[in-house]
Amino acid sequence: MKEETRLVSMEHLKFIRAVRMENYRVLVARLTILFFFILSWELAGRFGLIDPFITSQPSRILKTLINLYREGQLFHHILITVVENIIGFVSGTLLGTLIAVALWWSSFLSRVLDPYLVVLNALPKIALGPILIVWIGNGPPSIVAMAILISVIVTILTVYSGFVQVDEEKIKILKTFGATKYQILQKVILPASVPTIVSALKINVGLSWVGVIVGEFLVSKAGLGYLIVYGGQVFKLDLVMASVIILAAAAALMYQGMVCLEKSLSRWQGN
Repeated sequence: MKEETRLVSMEHLKFIRAVRMENYRVLVARLTILFFFILSWELAGRFGLIDPFITSQPSRILKTLINLYREGQLFHHILITVVENIIGFVSGTLLGTLIAVALWWSSFLSRVLDPYLVVLNALPKIALGPILIVWIGNGPPSIVAMAILISVIVTILTVYSGFVQVDEEKIKILKTFGATKYQILQKVILPASVPTIVSALKINVGLSWVGVIVGEFLVSKAGLGYLIVYGGQVFKLDLVMASVIILAAAAALMYQGMVCLEKSLSRWQGN
């Protein structure tokens, strides 16, 4: 028995080492691709294969970031965009989830609002930007509203779809024991829909960034979207590329945060 346990433990250790080695190889491959991309970009600009004025260069982008930092503008613009994004992201997700709960609670309400949700989902939300500016004003509130508008409809449709796909047998069992609708929601619907809600969060990461940047394109006087517009207007494409890279890094960090949340929730459900 001890020998069999020892063999199982050895096989388990080998499996763990193999998984770790595979993860290490994937990480090295990713970093290698990124390194050669940056190196090729820099060398292509230095040897005249591309025009650095149009495509910029990693070295020029780095200088631009250093200058923004020295002028005290770098973190100022990043903070404005990040705060607007977080407010829009959280508000859009919470509002969309609450509306999805209301639709699940009332089948009548769901049937009434279904065609309107389909139309709003198909409508390009960016087209409503000028209307939001007129209604809300020329400032951060309209930017946050744009982020909410872009993410809330997708959240409603995604989360509600997860609610209605919950196993009916579990719901019938609770009803047999006299459970109320609130108890069914609390004990079955929401726990079973955690993966769906997390998926909605992942989707909203990108959508909220889109909404904030579009809003800053239209009305902002500060933020990463403002830097992109300003850089394009004065042909400072180094500034544009630097802002885009910061956006990519911020969005990636936020997405990784959602991945970590998903893992934590998975462990909690397992326990």
